[in-house]
Amino acid sequence: MSASMEQACMLCRREDADPDICGSTVERNGICAHEFCLRFAKRLCDQRSDTEAVMIFFVTDVRCMIEQAAQKHCFVCGESGASITCWEMDCDRSFHLPCAVEGECVTQFVAPYRAFCWEHRPQQAVEETPEDNNICLICLDPVGDKKSYSTLVCPACKHAWFHRGCLQGQAMSNGFTCFQCLICRDKDVFRPEMCTLGIRIPLSLPSWDSQAFAELNARHSRCDAWECFCLGGREQVEEEG
Repeated sequence: MSASMEQACMLCRREDADPDICGSTVERNGICAHEFCLRFAKRLCDQRSDTEAVMIFFVTDVRCMIEQAAQKHCFVCGESGASITCWEMDCDRSFHLPCAVEGECVTQFVAPYRAFCWEHRPQQAVEETPEDNNICLICLDPVGDKKSYSTLVCPACKHAWFHRGCLQGQAMSNGFTCFQCLICRDKDVFRPEMCTLGIRIPLSLPSWDSQAFAELNARHSRCDAWECFCLGGREQVEEEG
């Protein structure tokens, strides 16, 4: 087996999957798998004890799940290793987590980590449809003239439209505390519905809180003018103001 294959997830069999969707790679006791490939593996749900921060799986159960997944084929790409099965009763569609978006499936990134195929996925109850000139508030590109898997609307104000991919990127950047509708600023209705529709909202602080705008919180310590006229020198500061 090649070195690259050794690093591939043993469930979805991908090593270059989107970490925003599949999460970090867990390597333990000879098992290598993505965090959310493990969480969404339906056969592991009853055997596990986990929180948002800690996952505890029995190694024997994971190995059994890997063997079972090897016998199932993804209805999206046709390859084996499909460990995620639609939660709708009597539906036997299985798929890989990285194939979910392409197959228009919904994966809910909160316990009990349910997943649904394109036919049984939850739909928005909002009756509004986008107008001809409506744009995604994040990328500013058109959202089309009807609701679809790739188009989402704020359930609170019903005026803010987004592409699914754009909204997922916004959620990863903003984190749970700052993820809200860009127009009405609603969180109480907006966040639960986006979770139900398959948007992953990490329980983290916004990425820009300590990175992109960190310099705005820093107090400047010296004058940078080409010629400083302050009698006290470039380092002179007032006690107030």
